[in-house]
Amino acid sequence: MPSWVETACAEYIKRMPRELMVEIIEIKPDKRADGKKNPAVQAAEAERILKAANKDYLIACDEHGKEKTTVDLASMMQSWQEMGRDVSIVVGGADGLDPSLIQKADFCWSLSKLTMPHAFVRVLLSEQLYRAYTVIQNHPYHRE
Repeated sequence: MPSWVETACAEYIKRMPRELMVEIIEIKPDKRADGKKNPAVQAAEAERILKAANKDYLIACDEHGKEKTTVDLASMMQSWQEMGRDVSIVVGGADGLDPSLIQKADFCWSLSKLTMPHAFVRVLLSEQLYRAYTVIQNHPYHRE
């Protein structure tokens, strides 16, 4: 990732409290060598994602998912805390997420109907997680 992505994400992540720790785990994208087509690339990535997510509450980011406001996200975040499980928010690679992974997800979330670069989505998610936390805390960072 470009340094601006690392810098921006690090800024929001360091603001999060210990009980809502955020960790970015990169899953190496599958190469399209040897004539591999999109479905094979997506399926291989899905296996690695599911292995990394283990038994976490799985949220798949997909344009066909449900859109949420920041206040909705804050409410979801509170329910995640009550669940007592780790949460994995998954952003697909250049080819998107494998349909089987989306089907296995506990929630399918649309960040936007727009197509966004992966680097921007990483920053957007980091900021929105922090913003949702500030909503929970009644902190003035978020204004309605």
